Amino acid sequence: MGNRVFDAVLCDLDGVIRFYDLTEVTRLERAAGLAEGITAEIAYAPERDLPLLLGQISRAQWATSIADALADRIPAPQADELAAVFAHAPFRADQDAVELLREVRGRMPVVLVTNATAWLDEDLALLGLTDLADHVVNSSRVGIAKPDLEIYRIAAERAGVPAERCLFVDDTQANIDAARAAGMTAVLYRDLQIFAKGWHRRLNRSGRRWPASHVTGTDVSS
Repeated sequence: MGNRVFDAVLCDLDGVIRFYDLTEVTRLERAAGLAEGITAEIAYAPERDLPLLLGQISRAQWATSIADALADRIPAPQADELAAVFAHAPFRADQDAVELLREVRGRMPVVLVTNATAWLDEDLALLGLTDLADHVVNSSRVGIAKPDLEIYRIAAERAGVPAERCLFVDDTQANIDAARAAGMTAVLYRDLQIFAKGWHRRLNRSGRRWPASHVTGTDVSS
């Protein structure tokens, strides 16, 4: 362990590493006279989203549930198109975040802990990120979603270190609160530069520095 503060980093995927492009969804919403963001609001409602994240329904079934809800507002053909486009929205990885996590993995285990779909492995392959982490704890595979405390226990077990030696990073406050309840140190992710600076101050005590582009901003991770 040396003088390290943590022995593993557990990291969320969406909102930290992966980001969706909803440009076409927004265009279709405007064309249909819908408020921007209503499709996401409908899609991520717990009664539709949670079964998907627990591996209980398919992408097609999820899209159908979105379309059914949208059909109360717009004609069915438009609802079907909008739901399908949303369910297959393109995505990208933040390459700076990827670079930082690869650096982290060179020092200690990295585990992705994500509320994700059954096709996550395919998505990671498309992004070229199948080797980003030592392990992936995917809610749809383990049948448990954040913020259930059990998923944090599983993640720490996969990392091979006690919960109190884990640093957990997520962009959702409820998930952060649960990680702390599980005994972990948790950082609410808002900005890569801020997080990277905090990482450098709290973990990188050997004198090695991250590239300058990674260590600017105000540190809020203490």
